[in-house]
Amino acid sequence: MIVLLIGIGIVLSGRTWLASHPEHNPWAPLDLRDPVGWTTSSKMRALRENVQICRDVLERSEVDFVLLGPAGEGPCRRPDRTRLQDFPATPDTPAVTCELTAALHLWQVNTLNPLASSIFGSEIERVEHLGAYSCRRLYGRSSGRWSEHATANALDISGFSLENGTRISVEDDWSGEGGKTRFLREVRNGGCDVFSTVLSPDYNAAHSDHFHVDMSSRWTGVCR
Repeated sequence: MIVLLIGIGIVLSGRTWLASHPEHNPWAPLDLRDPVGWTTSSKMRALRENVQICRDVLERSEVDFVLLGPAGEGPCRRPDRTRLQDFPATPDTPAVTCELTAALHLWQVNTLNPLASSIFGSEIERVEHLGAYSCRRLYGRSSGRWSEHATANALDISGFSLENGTRISVEDDWSGEGGKTRFLREVRNGGCDVFSTVLSPDYNAAHSDHFHVDMSSRWTGVCR
């Protein structure tokens, strides 16, 4: 009887703890306002399975976004075009998939701004990018798998500008020992918690000047 009571107490304590830590609770609905936790990655993967569920998450999380009509044809058709209103991208904030929108929001709130404030005492003013949509196969080949860019499920990021005037370039600042290098490497690592794929200059020469982030359908993340 004592063992049974102890077991019940442990179960109840566990449920109470999970209720107050939804980011670790596999049964709690995903809310992007929660910290990144043990179950965040699996919940983010689930967003790829149903666009409406993804949109419900954005609304529940009070994320400012707009829906755009479908565009393109064939393998480059984009039925899901979502624009994150508060993501300070330049030259513009591109329309991407809903799941990439959710991941970019998480990355901005939980990684980009906290790191910029911690290292430089200033938040992000602009995220410089090279584009999201490009109707092409991987590496521009004439055959083989289609790139995640073909459906705007990816974004290439080349640098960051801070509110205090600091500019950080992936190409110029990836290697070194200063604050800019530390920022870029920790930004890359933080992205691995929310994106399916993060490729940096450590991956290959083709990524020497940018980070590639996407929400591909693979079940195991790639972080390089």
